[in-house]
Amino acid sequence: MEKVYMTQEGFDKFKGELDHLKNVKRPEIQVAIGEARAHGDLRENAEYSAAREAQGLLEARIREMDDKIARTEIVDSSKIPKDAIYLGAKAELKDLDSGDIEFFHLVGAGEEDPMNDKISVTSPFAKALLGHKVDEEVEVTVPMGTLKYKILNIEYEF
Repeated sequence: MEKVYMTQEGFDKFKGELDHLKNVKRPEIQVAIGEARAHGDLRENAEYSAAREAQGLLEARIREMDDKIARTEIVDSSKIPKDAIYLGAKAELKDLDSGDIEFFHLVGAGEEDPMNDKISVTSPFAKALLGHKVDEEVEVTVPMGTLKYKILNIEYEF
């Protein structure tokens, strides 16, 4: 079983989402199933079918999240070297082919948000950056080829 690495903040957020699913969404769906069941013939009851489908999706998500929590290792931010890219780093990179400046924030599982440049530390792209320092050049292999970057800056908020 592969470990899942998270910051304490990410773990707390993830755990909060799981608690919400278990303690708010699950009871809501159970009420919806009960109400739909009261409408009669279950074979032709679209509300009942939709509520049961929602329940199945919810329970699958809860199982997935419970599994992830069981495999989580919380990373102690005080032990992360701040002079290289690791979990929690905000890295400023220069694409050596295009000259574009790009920013990436390496986050733990469940915290990724590509639209806001937050990438999972377990992604192939992030793994290629791990351990590298300012002024180093890094090659990242992606499906369309190899990207070359120079690390311009690394920051940590914790």
